[in-house]
Amino acid sequence: MVRALVAAGPDGVAAGALADAVGIAGNTLSFHLKELSHAGLVASRREGRSVIYTAAYAGLSDLIRFLMRDCCQGRPEVCAPAVEALALAACCPAGDRP
Repeated sequence: MVRALVAAGPDGVAAGALADAVGIAGNTLSFHLKELSHAGLVASRREGRSVIYTAAYAGLSDLIRFLMRDCCQGRPEVCAPAVEALALAACCPAGDRP
């Protein structure tokens, strides 16, 4: 679900389309989006009758930093592939980067 939101970019995706994309029921999607929103990992906005969800890039970046802070018991080489993958964050619009 988060991956689909990240892929959608800052334009986001409507709840129904997101449910279809990830293959889960709307009520299940709603439950998970609410929890992700409370955690600061997802944002939403209303457009007409639709609710559009987007990845909260700053919150996701904070989570990744937290998880990688004490990388592999002082062995940063173990985490090197993950750190290199973070360079992909450059794809995000400047306003959405931490």
